[in-house]
Amino acid sequence: MTEIRGIIPPIITPMDEEEAVNEKELANQVNRLIESGVHGIFALGTNGEGYILSEEEKERVLSVVIETAAERVPVYAGTGCVSTKDTIRMSKKAQALGADVLSVITPWFAAASQEELYIHYRQVAEAVDIPIVLYNIPARTGNALAPATVARLADIDNIAGVKDSSGNFDNMLQYIELTRGKKFCVLSGNDSLILWNLLAGGAGGIAGCANVFPENMAAIYENFIAGNLDAARKAQDNIRPFRNTFRYGNPNTVVKTAVELLGYPVGKCRSPFHQIPREGVEAIKQVLKDCRETGIR
Repeated sequence: MTEIRGIIPPIITPMDEEEAVNEKELANQVNRLIESGVHGIFALGTNGEGYILSEEEKERVLSVVIETAAERVPVYAGTGCVSTKDTIRMSKKAQALGADVLSVITPWFAAASQEELYIHYRQVAEAVDIPIVLYNIPARTGNALAPATVARLADIDNIAGVKDSSGNFDNMLQYIELTRGKKFCVLSGNDSLILWNLLAGGAGGIAGCANVFPENMAAIYENFIAGNLDAARKAQDNIRPFRNTFRYGNPNTVVKTAVELLGYPVGKCRSPFHQIPREGVEAIKQVLKDCRETGIR
């Protein structure tokens, strides 16, 4: 089974001026991230705008990522849908294309009980035979995976981990505590908590900021594993100025704007989620300038 660990960027999906997927630049971004030392690539995540891509576009994006990664690092595929039936269909398709790990977000819009969530994930797990990482992001979906539910799901063989983007560190701690001793990994979906996740017994993070600073983000994990906690803490602290710019817009939009400002033709997020005020763009430019001058990449 694929080892789930380290820094896994939820890779952005480059688009041209007509909002069509730019496959050439997507491949370039895959190579850039892998060459910077990341430990996996996550396609079709929140930063990859999986929520707004058509099924055909998702298939092409995932195919390009898998082909370009060429088994250098594991490829994670976001396959969660509102219905169990559609999630199973997308999960089977991702497995057939060659994904190594599935990331399955909770269903959204309609409220789900914990038992409904448990049954949903159990049925998805029974339909495929590659690892599944649960994805908890209640601010976006309206449905939270309770620690007790995650502990139950961790007993299913190919449910191998969870990404927690709740922003609640105690919630992530409970995931870690209740699954200790099981073959189960807890990943931080909040970039500011990656080092603290590792110190608590977690496995790393699915880090949107790794699209902007892949070397720095990978250094959090690599220095932690090497026992160099001071260097790991410095790398963790390095992203605070950039994360402070998230107040100017949707974090997905801020991240993609930053990568464009670094000189990569990744375009804007798909409308209507593509606006950042002028002062926000200027703030991002200043942070990127400061980071370049101090060697943060």
